[in-house]
Amino acid sequence: MTATRLDLNCDMGEGFGAYAMGNDIAILDHVTSANIACGFHAGDPPTMRRVVGAALARGVAVGAHPGLPDLQGFGRRAMQVSPAEAYAMVVYQVGALMGFAQAAGGRLNHVKAHGALYNMAAKDRALADAIAQAVRDVDPSLVFFGLAGSEMIRAAEALGLQAAAEVFADRSYQDDGSLSPRGQPGAMIEDPAQSLAQVRQMLAGSVRAVSGRIVPLQADTLCIHGDQPGALEFARTLREALRGDGVVLQAPQRAAARAEAEARHG
Repeated sequence: MTATRLDLNCDMGEGFGAYAMGNDIAILDHVTSANIACGFHAGDPPTMRRVVGAALARGVAVGAHPGLPDLQGFGRRAMQVSPAEAYAMVVYQVGALMGFAQAAGGRLNHVKAHGALYNMAAKDRALADAIAQAVRDVDPSLVFFGLAGSEMIRAAEALGLQAAAEVFADRSYQDDGSLSPRGQPGAMIEDPAQSLAQVRQMLAGSVRAVSGRIVPLQADTLCIHGDQPGALEFARTLREALRGDGVVLQAPQRAAARAEAEARHG
């Protein structure tokens, strides 16, 4: 494997009201970054507060996971939104999660768009630019998570943001490096062994698409979905196997946090 350092992230905090989803607290013991829903596609203020506090208590990097305003569709249905609307949605949601992180005595580390918003921006540069600009305007030291090789990575880099190329442990890929649509057979990888084999290949710099084509990519941060059945077992299996392979699991740090650490130890 060429990559020896990797972030293991999980989308979580996606319950709301009386509805629980995922096993967030247990999964936090096995990941290095948490992408926490901000109330639009899922989540609510009490859930945000609880998961942010639990992540900070475990030393897990806290990230905002803004999505489309679609609770019924869990943010996974495409919506016609303008770049200006996407910008406002992201600023609003990132600001909310940032508030909970600061109230708990911590700092927001990164931002990762959710679901349809993420997949749309991966191919739509205008939308990607709007999301990246929103993150930069809120805090230019935040790390920007985006699909490896996508327009989101290019938009973030163009604005001078620190970009983390994201790959997926529990999703299959298409020939263009995009994720297989969830309704397509084989889109979700439910076998931990199959997932681990894909992760090891991605750490070496490529992934095998469902067609069999080898697609090159960069892997900075690896995602598992907290709402997937067996997510806890996925997280545990991947963490143990990657550590056994000699991979250092570590969240990417905000630029400001790196500078502060260097000053303390300089």
